[in-house]
Amino acid sequence: EFLGAAERANLLGVIDNMLLFRCVQIVRRLSERDRRIGVFCNISMASLEDEMFFPPFLEFMRENRDLAHAMIFELGVRQFNQRSDTAVKNMAKLKELGFRFSLDKGDGLNFDLPQLQAAGVKFVKVNVERLLEELTPGGERPISSITRDIAAEDVPAVFVRYGIDLIAEKMETEKSVIEVLEFEIPFGQGHVFGAPRPIKGTLQDETAPPPDFVRRVSQAAM
Repeated sequence: EFLGAAERANLLGVIDNMLLFRCVQIVRRLSERDRRIGVFCNISMASLEDEMFFPPFLEFMRENRDLAHAMIFELGVRQFNQRSDTAVKNMAKLKELGFRFSLDKGDGLNFDLPQLQAAGVKFVKVNVERLLEELTPGGERPISSITRDIAAEDVPAVFVRYGIDLIAEKMETEKSVIEVLEFEIPFGQGHVFGAPRPIKGTLQDETAPPPDFVRRVSQAAM
């Protein structure tokens, strides 16, 4: 709810930079224990299109490109579909560093998989109810090189063929977990797996951006 106010105040870049710094520090701590860790980090389209914020943002990610296997930048499906040429160019620069993207708030399966693959999209999150509605005979199918009719149970494998994993989101019941597993969708997200928990206070303090970093990104927004 605060994003609209932040955008009007020209603070989205500042917020993204603060969250990014903390996310990088948390991922680095967690990956020391387990390199299989993966963290989704939200990024606004405004920041991807902001020529003032993006260069230092890109340089910071270049300095931390060893975490590319563990950090996934996430934005909404609608934002992705409406992205500007500038955003396309800047997403490509992050992809060149090895970073990948996730799209959330998916409402169906009508995705252009070659386009997503070219853009570096690794994950697509779709509301579990809509996902199960479309995984039926006659349901939506993604755009791909496959010319034959795609059976519902084969849809997740078509995404995988393009290096993309489906994630069923907003899962609230054990019944939905069983139904999703029947289609061999390996990932799910929702309260059925437990309520979100804040990071520990000590880790939050340890990963806070230093004062000089806060000062630089704040001055850039003025």
